[in-house]
Amino acid sequence: MTIPSPIQQALERAHPSWRPVLESGLRAMAAASPTYLAELAVDNYLPTELRLFAAFEQPLERVRYVLVGEGPYPRAESATGVCFMDGAVGSLWSAEAGGGLSKPVNKATSLRNFMKMLLVADGQLEASNSAGEALAACAARARSGAAIQTLAEMQERLHSHGFLLLNASLVFRPHVAPVKDAKAWLPFFDTVMQALAVQQPKLILWGKIAEQLNKLPSVQALPQIVAEHPYNLSFIANKEMQALFGPMNLLKR
Repeated sequence: MTIPSPIQQALERAHPSWRPVLESGLRAMAAASPTYLAELAVDNYLPTELRLFAAFEQPLERVRYVLVGEGPYPRAESATGVCFMDGAVGSLWSAEAGGGLSKPVNKATSLRNFMKMLLVADGQLEASNSAGEALAACAARARSGAAIQTLAEMQERLHSHGFLLLNASLVFRPHVAPVKDAKAWLPFFDTVMQALAVQQPKLILWGKIAEQLNKLPSVQALPQIVAEHPYNLSFIANKEMQALFGPMNLLKR
């Protein structure tokens, strides 16, 4: 199987330790759906700018957690190829007096709720009172230098803890149901999870599309936590997520 040129070029963004695994995963996809990759290569999809495998910049041997969301943000400026890392977000905090989270964070619902969950886990917010003056007080403390300031810093912190930040479908196409694209990527994910089997990373599966990965024996064999997707408000109060992420102190500088 010849990997279509645009997809082959996108492999250059991955760390060298992943290249043989990703190529094997693409061959498995082609065996299961012979026309899928060729059709994808000439279609319009997100992420753009050859960022299809950008999540795999995290070296294979450093992976301790695999966080799986549903799919890329449905906006070109936001879809980075890295799970819930919105490319339109710079600062995490509002610069306005009395403001809380920045406007781009508030637009990225999943990121907004993830941030609030971290603040609840840190004891700075109550899940039942996670907006308004309470959130503004958190932002004021953060801007004073007590917390990281940008989403890029957040991604660095997650990487330092060994996170591989994936989506169940590596692409978003407005004319294709996300669950259909996710199904096509299952053989790819199976290959990735088999490559990680020795390390036994913990999987964090967000949402029903990510949970479908449990059809794969390679996923079933790994320790995991299944949670609602962060675009649900209930995610802010999720005790398992608070217990997992709280001790990592991701927001503290």
